[in-house]
Amino acid sequence: MFNPARTETAAPAMTGFLATRALAPVGNAVQERAGHERASQKLVETQKLLQERLAPQRRVVHAGDVIYQSGERFGNLYILNSGLFKIVNLSADGREQVVGLKFRGDWLGFDGIAGGHYSCDAVAMDTGEVWVVSYESLLAACLAEPALLQVFHTAMSREISHDRDSLMSVCTLPADARVADFLRYWAESLAERGMRTDQITLRMTRAEIGNYLGMTLESVSRALSRLARDKVIEFVEKGRRDVQIPDVSALSAFVQRCLAPAPALLQ
Repeated sequence: MFNPARTETAAPAMTGFLATRALAPVGNAVQERAGHERASQKLVETQKLLQERLAPQRRVVHAGDVIYQSGERFGNLYILNSGLFKIVNLSADGREQVVGLKFRGDWLGFDGIAGGHYSCDAVAMDTGEVWVVSYESLLAACLAEPALLQVFHTAMSREISHDRDSLMSVCTLPADARVADFLRYWAESLAERGMRTDQITLRMTRAEIGNYLGMTLESVSRALSRLARDKVIEFVEKGRRDVQIPDVSALSAFVQRCLAPAPALLQ
């Protein structure tokens, strides 16, 4: 599970995948929309396959509900059918660290496979539904249905990939760009699931966002204010939890501007 020593000072250089993503030109809107539609359709097909082959137990959750805790004996995996979850790790000195966000279609509980116990807490951030799948039953079903094994491996691969990207963002992006990239990821995750992205409700407090991104609450607030001043986002009401994003690609462009080298001073 991704849990770096998060610091507010980012390295000045960008390398690897994140550099390619952040510095690439803004993609064609039509192609991006088509890609999101394909991802949404693939998710629907995957959820249908899981429902038919595994007959998972459905469980409705509400904000604050915990479906498993660190140290609890591993036995089930959980597939998020709706809603939003945060994954929380507890440090040795008792501090809580938000180490992951889970959206519809994501799997929860992979951290328990290796050691036989979950290493984090999975906490619901709003009303939703999770599908409970026995790990032993899943393995047996995968033997009989190769398509299920592919789905299982794909879910694990996506989690590894996202953990890597999150680590790159935290370790290499300056503070303002980190918040912009966080909002971009949130919006694109919704788009890939067929949900609206022009307005999102942040289910996290400024303190939780800062905890996740390795920033102080004040730095998160300043970054959001700068994004609003630059017209990249708009706040719908005084609570500032509902955020309008007129153009998701503008968030990527903002990250690029933050990374652009400062112009040389005239001699």
